[in-house]
Amino acid sequence: MLAPLAAVMLFFAAIVSALGYLHVEEMDREQEAVQRDVEYTQQRLRLRLLERQEQIMRMAREISNREIDIDDFRQRAASMLDQYPEVQGMAWVDDKQRTRASFGMGGNFPGSALSNYDVLSYGARDAGYELTRQVKQPLYIQPPRTKDDVPVLQLFVPLSERGRFSGVLLTEYSVDGLFRYGVPSEVSARYAVSLQDANGKLLAGTSMPDRKLVGRALPWSKPANEYTMPVSPVGVGLVLRAQAYRASLGVIGSGLFWLVSALSVLTAWTLIANWRHTRRRVQAQQALLSETNFRRAMENSMLTGMRAMDLQGRITYVNAAFCQMTGWSESDLVGRTAPFPYWPESDREHLNALLEEELHGKTTPGGIQVRVKRRDNVLFDARLYVSPLIDAMGTQTGWVTSMTDITEPNRVREQLSASHLRFTTVLEALDASISVAPLGSDEMVFANKLYRQWFGVQAGGHLQLVAEAGMPNNPTNDESMDSVDSFAGLPTSALPDSDSESTETYISGLGKWLEVRTRYLSWVDGRLAQMVIATDITTRRLAEEQAATQAERAQNSSRLITMGEMASSVAHELNQPLTAINNYCNGMVSRIKDKQISEADLLVALEKTAKQAQRAGQIIQRIRAFVKRSEPNRTMSEVSIMVAEAVELAEIELRRFNVRLNHYVAARLPMVMVDPILIEQVLVNLLRNAAESIDMALRQTSDRIIELRVLPRLIDNKQVVEFSVQDSGKGLSPEVMSRLYEAFYSTKADGMGIGLSLCRSIVESHLGRMTAENIYNGTDVSGCRFSFWVPLTEGGALTFAEPPAAQPNLG
Repeated sequence: MLAPLAAVMLFFAAIVSALGYLHVEEMDREQEAVQRDVEYTQQRLRLRLLERQEQIMRMAREISNREIDIDDFRQRAASMLDQYPEVQGMAWVDDKQRTRASFGMGGNFPGSALSNYDVLSYGARDAGYELTRQVKQPLYIQPPRTKDDVPVLQLFVPLSERGRFSGVLLTEYSVDGLFRYGVPSEVSARYAVSLQDANGKLLAGTSMPDRKLVGRALPWSKPANEYTMPVSPVGVGLVLRAQAYRASLGVIGSGLFWLVSALSVLTAWTLIANWRHTRRRVQAQQALLSETNFRRAMENSMLTGMRAMDLQGRITYVNAAFCQMTGWSESDLVGRTAPFPYWPESDREHLNALLEEELHGKTTPGGIQVRVKRRDNVLFDARLYVSPLIDAMGTQTGWVTSMTDITEPNRVREQLSASHLRFTTVLEALDASISVAPLGSDEMVFANKLYRQWFGVQAGGHLQLVAEAGMPNNPTNDESMDSVDSFAGLPTSALPDSDSESTETYISGLGKWLEVRTRYLSWVDGRLAQMVIATDITTRRLAEEQAATQAERAQNSSRLITMGEMASSVAHELNQPLTAINNYCNGMVSRIKDKQISEADLLVALEKTAKQAQRAGQIIQRIRAFVKRSEPNRTMSEVSIMVAEAVELAEIELRRFNVRLNHYVAARLPMVMVDPILIEQVLVNLLRNAAESIDMALRQTSDRIIELRVLPRLIDNKQVVEFSVQDSGKGLSPEVMSRLYEAFYSTKADGMGIGLSLCRSIVESHLGRMTAENIYNGTDVSGCRFSFWVPLTEGGALTFAEPPAAQPNLG
């Protein structure tokens, strides 16, 4: 088959080579002739342009040296245009782009040959002018033109006067005239000579069409001989091209050519058919090779070990991952039968039994866990999955096993189990009940030991704690009548970061006080759940109750002590109305006995006696209400009433110390949620301390003044009512200031040291604060001010205004 084909191919190659050699040799000789003639023509054109350029540059130097004027320029330009037909026009332009003189620049533009119109405004000459100004060298420029414009070539020669640019001498060549008078006639007769621009566009002359486009060339033949070179000194902007004329048909009319062509077509058809067949085979082989390489790459890249066995239990294939896991190479494993080298000696009986079950088709879908021994005798845990190996015909040829190293998952699982055990142990040992239940469900998903001891394993205790705490868990409304889920608005993301809610409640079934804290969380299955943590605070509540009882007793004792200290003042205060009653009664008895009193006088005396008795009763009732022991009772109280009752009670002591009290209460103060008796107790204590401080300072009568002011304030963005008591005593020393609220510390000889400590406790129990500060007159201490404030309830509105001068109360 190959010998005839080889002979035909050799014969065809010889004929084609001979014809090709002759054709190439002919084309080379013709190409050399064309190149030689084009170079000769280019030299002629170059010399002609250089001669004109030298003449123009000489004229430019004369213009720069002012050797010729405008008339001389026109005469010499006319002479040059008459002498050299390729020169189309000349113009003299100064440095301000004004046309000084021109000749022959009309062309396709308006004006006569002698007009001095602005030549730079036509034909894109201004661009050449600017470029010549920059480089200051003669420039050849071929301006852009439209389809109907005659192609021209512009020469810009710069004018320089004392080294300064003074204009240009513009000369325009006709490209057609340059071709007509510059190309030798013998060259244009032998070749199709043309002048073209840089883009190959015809400017002058003739050009032959591409012979391949007209179908006159053989497939291997070259186009007509031609040669192209730029015209110097113009550059690539003007190209000279010559194409040789071809008149003969060459070998196209030869019978040998057609014979060779027919044989070539037949041979080509045979070769193409053979090539197509060969290509299909190569493509199939490449596809098979690519598929094989891809499957091999997948097998070698898998982290799962693969092992194939035939029906007799002999290993027929292992992948790279299986070899890497066991440490044995493919050559060590392929062809081996049980026992395999990666079986541990202690597990061989068990593994052999599993292999027998595998060969009999008894496989476990979830796989089996076994221990595998590496070549270095290190054991690891693995899970094996076995499935039948089916060939393309649907016949089972063996078994394929995948092996996964589960040593690390087992270790993590054991650590998680241990961590879960530790966590569960901690939760079980907590002294708080912990329970978790999904919202809207009676299912209990978690409960620790203390919860089970209190409530059992059901969710009833969880729901009871939620209900006692007043927190929502299971909606009781009928959702069937509402299109909105009752859980709408509950958080759905970032639940573990939400703040927990806390409340204290008493569970009668347990007989305990519990602090119940709840929070929402997403359970492990994604459901929204509620966690309840209940802590037994019975002991703490009992301690708090006892502390409250002791505080109440201390407050009552303090009031009794205050009344005891004020006993002499109270006795003096009561002595005045009682003495008046006694005098009224003795006077009425004497006048009745002497029958010297009328009924009207007797009625007046009795009314005065009743007023004095009423006054004595009010003093006793005020003292009785102040010292009477009662349960703490916080109510909405009027500030002005509390201040008035405290002032009334304290004035008894102030008169004894001969101290004047000025007090001011701001108008329209809202009511405050306080225990009025305790607030009065604080005010009485502060007023008594102020009076004693003034008395110890031995102030003059005019300086024995106490100021009590009650004003609205805004402290830490909270609306409060501030009570302040300011005296004119000696103030507080630094030592006393540092121990001011210390229990059982007193500066009085007979003091117990519980007054101010108790006052601060009362104020802080009302969520307020107490402060003390000295009042300075320059560098001297002129008194002391005690202040405390209590917050307003929500919705209380305050009007902040400067208080007027305090109204004096002389007692």
